[in-house]
Amino acid sequence: MSAPRAPGAAAPHPSDAAWLLVFACWLVATSATLGALFFSEVMELPPCTLCWYQRIFMFPLVLLLPMGLFPFDAKVVRFALPLALAGWLVSIFQVLLVAGWIPESIRPCSQGVPCSEVQVEWLGFVNIPLLSFLAFSTMNALLVAAHLRSRP
Repeated sequence: MSAPRAPGAAAPHPSDAAWLLVFACWLVATSATLGALFFSEVMELPPCTLCWYQRIFMFPLVLLLPMGLFPFDAKVVRFALPLALAGWLVSIFQVLLVAGWIPESIRPCSQGVPCSEVQVEWLGFVNIPLLSFLAFSTMNALLVAAHLRSRP
């Protein structure tokens, strides 16, 4: 049950909820970007090829999403969602690669840092590819919800 509105107060507009969802997506993208930069620049962990592809899809979202927030334009979702979906596909591939479910013959990282190498692991299962997968999954869910909320 929602709280009663003050007399004369306007009902919340569906785009208000969409704005909050896009803003939350921007927070996730910014956190993931800062985390990726921390791992590579502060901890000096070199990114693998798949990590670079995920960065290519993540980093632009930090700049793209605020452009649709001020003033709010629900069309930002149509530009952000393809980037988030592509990043999600690359991240799920890397999670499966690290888990050993992708055969040796399909491994994409033949030079440099192996894409299946676990450089950081917390609690015995949380690694960088899993963090990327969770970030992209969260952003995709937020963007789809924002799209559904912004429809008239």
